[in-house]
Amino acid sequence: MKKWLLVVCIVAAAQVKAQQKLSLSDAIAIALKNSYDVELVRNQLSISTINNNPGVAGALPTVNLTASDNEQVISINQKFPDATRNTERNNVGSNILSVGVTGSILLYNGNRVVATQKRLAQLQQLNTNVLNAQLQNTMATVAVRYYEIVRQQELLKTIQKSIAVFQKRLDVLEARKEAGLANNADIYQAKLDLNGQKQALETQYLIIKQSKADLLQSMVQAPDSAIVIDDKISIDQSLALESIKNALPTNPQYIAAATQISINQLIEKETAALRTPTLRATTGFNISSNKSAAGFILLNQSYGPFVGINLSVPIYNGSVFKRQSQVAAINTRSAKLQQETVALNLETSAVKTFNAYSNALAQLQTEKDNYALSGQLLDLVMQKFELAQATIIDVRQAQQSFENAGYRLVNLEYTAKIAEIELNRLVSKLAL
Repeated sequence: MKKWLLVVCIVAAAQVKAQQKLSLSDAIAIALKNSYDVELVRNQLSISTINNNPGVAGALPTVNLTASDNEQVISINQKFPDATRNTERNNVGSNILSVGVTGSILLYNGNRVVATQKRLAQLQQLNTNVLNAQLQNTMATVAVRYYEIVRQQELLKTIQKSIAVFQKRLDVLEARKEAGLANNADIYQAKLDLNGQKQALETQYLIIKQSKADLLQSMVQAPDSAIVIDDKISIDQSLALESIKNALPTNPQYIAAATQISINQLIEKETAALRTPTLRATTGFNISSNKSAAGFILLNQSYGPFVGINLSVPIYNGSVFKRQSQVAAINTRSAKLQQETVALNLETSAVKTFNAYSNALAQLQTEKDNYALSGQLLDLVMQKFELAQATIIDVRQAQQSFENAGYRLVNLEYTAKIAEIELNRLVSKLAL
């Protein structure tokens, strides 16, 4: 017997060690590290960071090297006034060699390069805000799913206590039956109630497993990973609606919408610059060599540097640039409307969420008192039931009151906590 107990203890210890005790900060850290959504946004930020360069905007010089070497076999038939100079040859070798290095720099194009540089910087800032928004969303998702597990585990405790009451009631009835003071009908009903509550317990275990799988999905972990969450729902009761509304402009979605307006305005400037002249300076060095085995010119070579100015003036292209400017202006107006929509949505969400938050807090203390009273009532009724001073109906009513109070309390705490998480997400205050 002692050996069997020792084996059981060792196996239990190994199972506990194999399980991973998980805190909320640990879950968020793992999710931020592994989240595919976060990684995709980070990639977009990396792309915009790479593109935020003067060279991409066209502000830096360009240098090109060109070279060609053509070997030919030709036939020559040349006639001159002096017949002695006439030449007629077949399969004559010929070589044309050309090498050139050309450098070019933009001098003026209506400040289009300046606008492009600013737009690339704004794009990088936009993706930074998008990343911040995704980080907040990921943290909020993990926190909500984490506290869903905590909520379901608290509900499990209520069911377990209810089972203990059912079992105690059955034990009392069986003891009374042995003394000839109870009938089988009461015992059968007690067993049915107990079995029903045990089924509810199994269902609750399933709900907890499913909730853990959802959390593990947010963390990009295997859905069957063993985790242990031992936590309570604690609520920050200091949040105020006015302070939240004043902090809404710090929301990365709102900032991103404002940045998009700046980007569209810069696109307007870039498009308008297409209708202005473009001035470009070029310089370089060319080498040219033509060789022929026969003919009037046997060798012609030239080399040397060059410098030049190129001017391009758009005169007419079917009013394409004009229409592009009109479209860019419409996009800017649309971006302003989108920003106003985002601002309205954020404020509406803040007000609705705060109403749910304050309503849950207003009921919370009363529900805590109700839960404590229902527990005391259940204990009292069970004591009276053991002394045959209370009926099965009294026990069932007290037990039902206890269960309902427990469910309401846990759900209120969860509602307040979820609202707290959402309010902090709206003002970008979620952190590890």
